[in-house]
Amino acid sequence: MASSALESQDAGEKRIWYRRTLFNAFVIGSVGFLAPGLWNAMSSLGAGGAESPFLVNAANALVFGLMGIFCLLGGPIANRIGLNWTLFLGAAGYPVYAAGLYTNNRFGNVWLVLVGAVACGVSAGLFWASEGAVALGYPEPSKRGKYMNIWLIFRTGGPLVGGAIVLALNHGANQKGKGKVGPKIYLIFIALQCIAAPIALLLTKPEKVQRSDGSKVKVIHEKSFAAEIRALGKAVSRRDILLLLPVFWAAYFNQYVGNFEVYFFGVRARALIGFVGNFANLLASQLISLLLDYKCFAVKKRINIGFYYVIFWHLVAWIYGWVINEKFTKEQPDLDWTSEQFTEGFFVILLWYFAQQSLQNWLYYFVSTKTDNISELSRFTGILRGQESFAQAVSFGINTRDWYGGRVPLAVNTILLGLSVVPTWIAVREHTPVEADKNWGSEEEQIHPEIVGEDEKNKIVVVKSNAH
Repeated sequence: MASSALESQDAGEKRIWYRRTLFNAFVIGSVGFLAPGLWNAMSSLGAGGAESPFLVNAANALVFGLMGIFCLLGGPIANRIGLNWTLFLGAAGYPVYAAGLYTNNRFGNVWLVLVGAVACGVSAGLFWASEGAVALGYPEPSKRGKYMNIWLIFRTGGPLVGGAIVLALNHGANQKGKGKVGPKIYLIFIALQCIAAPIALLLTKPEKVQRSDGSKVKVIHEKSFAAEIRALGKAVSRRDILLLLPVFWAAYFNQYVGNFEVYFFGVRARALIGFVGNFANLLASQLISLLLDYKCFAVKKRINIGFYYVIFWHLVAWIYGWVINEKFTKEQPDLDWTSEQFTEGFFVILLWYFAQQSLQNWLYYFVSTKTDNISELSRFTGILRGQESFAQAVSFGINTRDWYGGRVPLAVNTILLGLSVVPTWIAVREHTPVEADKNWGSEEEQIHPEIVGEDEKNKIVVVKSNAH
């Protein structure tokens, strides 16, 4: 009966390749590859490839401050103008930022770095709010982990390609020491980032997306922008979201990693780290996505296991990071990839990346199980990424000062991570996932439940076909 219902639904709608979830995953991934992906490639050089980290850290503090504001507003904006136009605007500011880094590297210009930071901050906020909603709201619930991984593979592909370009142009023996990268790199990045915005317009509207299981993306918009803002206020004030605010802040607070690279590694060593370090993100995403889509466990159990998995890797990364940072602070090495201590320092960065990416994937998945309405999901992902952005702004601001041994930013980050554990655990314990993929047989036989009544003890769920 269930399969015939889906056949009936499919019969009335011809499947078109550019409306399928996989195509849209490639669209969102391509924009992520070209815009924030290449931004991350520049960032992974250590302070945007600059010789001194302080101007770039100040610019990045401005980027993430604005990004936090526009991440919060991104959900309401996307629900009014559409996800494709929001994504378009979300990609448009990135090449301006790269242009600022180029003129600073080549001519010592400062003002364009700050203008680029403003443009990038506004764009990035809109980008992340729309991208998160698409990556989590378009796919079938049973495949969220898989599609989140595809999204990340593309986004990490940007730093990989960018890192390969940087490494190719900065591998010479004359670049063993500390300093800044060559200016040609930024011209390549600017050209590639200009392609991102037009690609964003290929995104299918959510109501026209065609999932493989025949289900539809649920879209319930508010009637006006003012109503969207009120809905955002309600979302921010929810108990479960308030409990998650500390971990939203802790997730991406560690921006000391850029200073760590500049302090202790030469240019070509930083170029190698910027390339190879991305594999830690890919591995982290792949491993946790396998867990989050593991159908032998209920969704709630996957979330619980993921919580302790993330804690384990953060303990490993931060204990090891503290030990090596203290050692390097005493010795003040200038590490090339041929140095004996290179591997020690490199593993600090790899573990930080691995733990950080594991946490972000888990958080996005956790938040996505709170609603099956993509409009509400855009608000949740905007809040998540907005708070992460505010945290990054504060962290970059802290790292504009040359703290001895980086102990202040490291201590603040460690304390923040510790403080976030208990409220996050409470949020996990109290969470009831909004599941669309019940274990009611094969995936093809799954159809949507609709709650039609409730007594004092339980809910009566009636399985109802979507074919009308």
